[in-house]
Amino acid sequence: MNGYLENLEIRRYKASHEAQLIDLWKECNLVVPPNDPQRDIHNKLTFQPDFLYVGTVEDRLVASVMVGYEGHRGWINYLAVSPEFQRKGIGRRMMEFAEDAVIHLGCPKINLQVRTANKSVIAFYETIGFKKEDRVSLGKRLKP
Repeated sequence: MNGYLENLEIRRYKASHEAQLIDLWKECNLVVPPNDPQRDIHNKLTFQPDFLYVGTVEDRLVASVMVGYEGHRGWINYLAVSPEFQRKGIGRRMMEFAEDAVIHLGCPKINLQVRTANKSVIAFYETIGFKKEDRVSLGKRLKP
């Protein structure tokens, strides 16, 4: 194991993490219009606030994952690992942690969405057991 993975600490998000977390999401190109990261954090803190996690190495925020479970299926959002820390096992560890969080609630399946152009991220998820499914992702914005 490398030193980064050995020193990774995964914990629940705290308000003091906000600026670093938003910076991480921007660094990982997860903030695109119409995403509003502050609103997304606020919304998560009002629904299942215990399922927003950050990963730190020596008190530096280097990873995140947002998890949800509504009783039928789990969802992953905002998995991010700082580019400097990628390909060191941190993304895999964050996903294992996220999966464990919803498995304990009885969640039978977890889903996520990736932009089709993001081939390297799709490849990452495939290496940890995710498979492309014959589905069409539909969305409807309820708030501007």
